[in-house]
Amino acid sequence: MCGIVGAAAQRNVTGILLEGLKRLEYRGYDSAGLALLDETGQLQRRRAQGKVAEVENKLAQQPTKGQLGIAHTRWATHGQPSEQNAHPHVSAPGVAVVHNGIIENYLELKAQLQSAGYAFTSETDTEVVAHLVHQVSQQQANLTQAVHQVLTQLEGAYALAVIDQAHPDQLICARQGSPLVIGVGIGEYFCASDPLALLQVTDRFIYLEEGDFACLTSESCQIYSAQGEPVERPIVQWEHGQQVAEKGVFKHFMLKEIYEQPEVLAATLEGRLGAEQVLPQILGSQATQLLPQVQQIQLVACGTSYHAGMVARYWIEKLAGVPCAIEVASEYRYREVVVMPNTLFVTLSQSGETADTLAALRFAKTAGYLASLAICNVPGSSLVRESDLSLLTHAGPEIGVASTKAFTTQLVALLLLTLALRQIQQPAQPDAVEQELVAALRSLPRLAQETLALDGQIEQLAQAFAEKHHALFLGRGSHYPIALEGALKLKEISYIHAEAYPAGELKHGPLALVDKDMPVIAVAPKDDLVDKLKSNLQEVRARGGELYVFADPLTSMTPEEGMQVIHLPAVHEVLAPIIYTLPLQLLAYHVAVIKGTDVDQPRNLAKSVTVE
Repeated sequence: MCGIVGAAAQRNVTGILLEGLKRLEYRGYDSAGLALLDETGQLQRRRAQGKVAEVENKLAQQPTKGQLGIAHTRWATHGQPSEQNAHPHVSAPGVAVVHNGIIENYLELKAQLQSAGYAFTSETDTEVVAHLVHQVSQQQANLTQAVHQVLTQLEGAYALAVIDQAHPDQLICARQGSPLVIGVGIGEYFCASDPLALLQVTDRFIYLEEGDFACLTSESCQIYSAQGEPVERPIVQWEHGQQVAEKGVFKHFMLKEIYEQPEVLAATLEGRLGAEQVLPQILGSQATQLLPQVQQIQLVACGTSYHAGMVARYWIEKLAGVPCAIEVASEYRYREVVVMPNTLFVTLSQSGETADTLAALRFAKTAGYLASLAICNVPGSSLVRESDLSLLTHAGPEIGVASTKAFTTQLVALLLLTLALRQIQQPAQPDAVEQELVAALRSLPRLAQETLALDGQIEQLAQAFAEKHHALFLGRGSHYPIALEGALKLKEISYIHAEAYPAGELKHGPLALVDKDMPVIAVAPKDDLVDKLKSNLQEVRARGGELYVFADPLTSMTPEEGMQVIHLPAVHEVLAPIIYTLPLQLLAYHVAVIKGTDVDQPRNLAKSVTVE
């Protein structure tokens, strides 16, 4: 959600901080700001509601430069979006703080600070941190230790960066439940909530562990554990090219990422398929010992990742014969859970920093699960580091808030997991079903490319949605979650109210919504349920509904009055959910463009949900 950038260098860092904020705009935000120590050692701050460009305008009117600074993009949690609530927050005479996350005990701390004479100028929870650092530093001359002392008083999740004009060469940063990395330069160090913010200055990063804090100067980086002991963390080379943060020839990041799917699907499969089977070792060195013990799967995720898990439930139970449950992380973590013996706990997250999913994992580690597996797109993320096993997708950084390539690569990873489980649960040799699916997986990138070639037809179809305010999505079996994902994409970026239902549920209520003003979108692969789906669609046509169907050519569905049909390439029915996702992504994109919304940064949403 919120974004942090910090720099300690032997050169002016104003431009570095601004560029870092621009690279974090994809995360979603409502205000921005920066603070730095100028050439005279005085703290300078520039803040604005709205886009980073507004901060640039203020800097143009009131220029400042310095070699030590912090910057932030804010997504409101405490207090409305405003310049007054924008970060950095300060405490006289010269402490400045930026913060991601939530300080849960801030009201108690605020009352104590007000009693001590501190005046508050914002509605945020963050301002208490600035005043606490100032208060403690009056007795503790060492800024690093002063910040550590403050950290012991904070309850909640946070990533922090602190500067103090009394210590003009030091940048202190810390993480607890919210991601933060250190960028390693030559004669300079940086911190950020996302490596993408720093790719213009370095491709070497140190991922702070839970509870770590650090003191950065232009010449040194000292990291401490939560207990205050000096520790070393490895330097990791960034694996993705800098071009991932640029749109290239595409108008929006979302469209670029939709078109990257053939490439990233191939990358997710690369090195994971043998001649005729999936290689179980892809799950980690413990996989061959753990998988034979698995008697049940518990999937936990949020948003788009939850829809991926819903598809996987069909696959795991059908192909591996293992009972599987799927639950939304924000609900799972707050209910009384009965854990069945030998259950593998599987989390799904694009960023690996989703607060509810991480909290669910941490609960699961105490609840008696056999082991935990993370399916994630970010190698150094908290979710990956804290899980027993991991299976990385290779989608590369995803900038658009509405997830596209991260979703389809999650589906591929989940199918690989399914086939690995099948080998253990049903060890017949040779396994003709697995051989067939491995061959089908190899064709997946080509089929994705062929599907994207239908973009022109889908763009034309999208014109019918220009004046619509509601839409209904239908699917059956493993395509019901795909309908849910299609509805989510449409509502996220076009702001059209969209719902999805299993097509067999039409008679149980949704038919009441159908009329000529309600477009109904259906996915119709060639499978055992297609004839039943056709009957469901006739119910829509009989009530005057306008149908838009994405169908397999073998379904014999053809355009008729009141029903437009776009035929997709023929695909194995198990892999069909992956391919049938693509036209729904393109439909949502083109409708959003027609309606003139902010495709990459839709209102009220953030890319990485690192708070509850």
